[in-house]
Amino acid sequence: MLDDYPRVQPGPPKPSKIVQPYVFSLPRGTERYVVEGQGAVLIPLETGDQLTVINDEGGQQCEIVVVDTSGRDDAGILGATADGDAGGLKALLSGDDQSLRGLRMGLDARNIDLGTMQAVHLFEATSPPKAEASFTASRDGTVIIAAPGAKMDFERQNTATPLTVIIKRATIKMHTQFKLPDPLADPIADIRVHTQTAESFFVKAGDYIQIIDVDGRQCSDFECFSARKLDKGIEHALDVTTTRTLMGHAYPMPGLHAKYYDQEMLPLVEVVQDTCGRHDAFAMACTEKYYNDTGYLGHVNCSTNFNHALKDYGVAPRRGWMAINFFFNTSLDDHGVMYADEPWSRPGDYVLLRALTDIVCVSSACPDDTTAANGWNPTDIHVRTYSGKETFQRAIATRVTPDSEPKMTKQTGFHEKFAEHTRNFVEYNGYWLASCYTDAGPIEEYHACRQKCVILDLSPLRKFEIMGPDAEALCQYAFTRNMKTLPVGGVVYTAMCFEHGGMVDDGTVYRLAKDNFRWIGGADYGGVWLRELAEKLELKVQVRSSTDQMHNVAVQGPESRDLLRKIVWTAPHNPEFDQLGWFRFTPARLNNESGTAFVLSRTGYTGELGYEVMCHPKDCTEIFDAIWEAGQEHGIRPMGLDALDMVRIEAGLIFAGYDFSDQTDPFEAGIGFTVPLKSKTDDFMGRDALIRRKENPMRKMVGIEIDSNVDVGHGDCIHIGRAQIGEVTSAVRSPLLGKNVAMARIDVTHAAPGTAIEIGKLDGHQKRIPAVIAENLAAFDPTKSRPRS
Repeated sequence: MLDDYPRVQPGPPKPSKIVQPYVFSLPRGTERYVVEGQGAVLIPLETGDQLTVINDEGGQQCEIVVVDTSGRDDAGILGATADGDAGGLKALLSGDDQSLRGLRMGLDARNIDLGTMQAVHLFEATSPPKAEASFTASRDGTVIIAAPGAKMDFERQNTATPLTVIIKRATIKMHTQFKLPDPLADPIADIRVHTQTAESFFVKAGDYIQIIDVDGRQCSDFECFSARKLDKGIEHALDVTTTRTLMGHAYPMPGLHAKYYDQEMLPLVEVVQDTCGRHDAFAMACTEKYYNDTGYLGHVNCSTNFNHALKDYGVAPRRGWMAINFFFNTSLDDHGVMYADEPWSRPGDYVLLRALTDIVCVSSACPDDTTAANGWNPTDIHVRTYSGKETFQRAIATRVTPDSEPKMTKQTGFHEKFAEHTRNFVEYNGYWLASCYTDAGPIEEYHACRQKCVILDLSPLRKFEIMGPDAEALCQYAFTRNMKTLPVGGVVYTAMCFEHGGMVDDGTVYRLAKDNFRWIGGADYGGVWLRELAEKLELKVQVRSSTDQMHNVAVQGPESRDLLRKIVWTAPHNPEFDQLGWFRFTPARLNNESGTAFVLSRTGYTGELGYEVMCHPKDCTEIFDAIWEAGQEHGIRPMGLDALDMVRIEAGLIFAGYDFSDQTDPFEAGIGFTVPLKSKTDDFMGRDALIRRKENPMRKMVGIEIDSNVDVGHGDCIHIGRAQIGEVTSAVRSPLLGKNVAMARIDVTHAAPGTAIEIGKLDGHQKRIPAVIAENLAAFDPTKSRPRS
């Protein structure tokens, strides 16, 4: 009988499988905290709560101060014994680290005085990665967990690294909301915008406004007016069209405009901090018409909520309001069509604004439960305001992996010295770096590098300390170059690849000792990848981040050697300054044996003779001043990113995101010399794929010379006739060569030197720029005779 019916998929429907960040997939009652190296957190505990501390990268000591409900230390709450002074935690709190401000406020609120308190000490310098310790609270109390660390010794490689804390609550609360994050300072106002509502509020000129996504994936529309204009009956709201016209961006994708204006071009607010990085391109609050037209008649909407909230300020209602749509993930595709998906925001993400005049504001918690706009679950928004007397550094956040905590843009240890010469700083790789300098400009900085000497900040380079009996084995497997032939004191430029042959990163490896290496690359993920390989292979090795403990400047140019010779002292067992060869490094000191310690390497990213100087952030001012003073008779100039781009492109030096990615192998990136497939007899990550790719090449990195003064740029298409056969990866108008030069990735069929090509502009066909494939990738000094000199 059943044969008379069509076959069906048996059983009920299966749920969609979605891989989400850890924060959204934690079991109920489980909380995760990350204690950054040289940082600390405060966590309240209740009876029965389980606490686990994980030593993420290994080798990081931990201090735990346990306090009872009356404010007295009592390690017995965790069934532990305090075994020494909380010296590391006290040292951290006595400093001026603004990231610990919330912790200080939490201690004050609980009347906790750390003066005489003892701590439970966990872990040793030899503790392996992922080592952990667990405790159960026998009574209510509070724990302060610190990852202390002193100034790093570059030879001991004793950096400070993160700890992860997992709390499993004994009592699972009925509500499912996340905890509201600690305030950035003492708030003037705390305003809860409950789900599917809106709230209005007044903010004085200079004060700050923090819009917080409490539970993550929740949109919040924001609108504001000049209060002085409202007093006169003039209702000029923040105007998105005026803003994007003045700011020169059709839409801020991803991110936000720096400032927002009303229709008369009066600046209303500026963006100071943003932890999400992805916001709306829609520029309008949701409306009644939108829901009616989609069949959800009478659905609550942000525009109507705005009208109710603004009534007290005498603002006339509107059918639809322009707005900054915080945390709403929309974008435009290549065809100009708008699309939307779930927000990128996580619990606690926020945007910090500053009022540029007295303003009346309104914020909503978007009510859309009909699409993915709020992750299908509308929740609350929280607003805090702070006094304009507070100081908040401009910053945006980045995450290394989906499960990483956000890291805000930082100033390097050299920032204040470079800031004496310019205000033109841009965000680069998590730090503020100078684009160019006021007294010269990029062209003069370029010529100073080619003819005299320059100093530039390269502190955002990521540093990782690789230590342990299997350190060489890990390096030999993770990097393409042969680490067994790298001597102590040697540096080698290498690629790091995935199994399919695509590049993770490029960078340099330093060998400090038999079992001690240092990787310097461009991305934090390089360290994550090394740790993943070490864990997978069960190698006895630590890979510890030291970026925040080692900031560096490059001193580059023909006179860099004469400059540094005046101030560099090296110990007798290390090379003398003039004995330091190309791609060699040495520990050194400033002026004499008792001077400030730093590391000096004969490396660079300019194609010129040059050196890099690495020191602890606390020593950056002293190191900079010494170099600057010694460089006066050598015509030293500070150099920014604009001029650096000129010299590195001329020299054929590649840049991540432009000249290579994880879809590009080292051969396609023009650095095939870093892959010794025949001379390196040990296996390494991606070797089999790289052999196949080398034997069957599809694309080749080439230099091109452009017969025009029309600018070309990254991503411009390259054609022979109708067909596109490649694209420009990096390009510059060379001041010294007097022509446009570029690097490009070309189909191997047309990669021969002398091949005539055309670079497409507009749609790639209506406007073409003639060019020719050059003999060498480097347009300037292809034999590298200048840095070798």
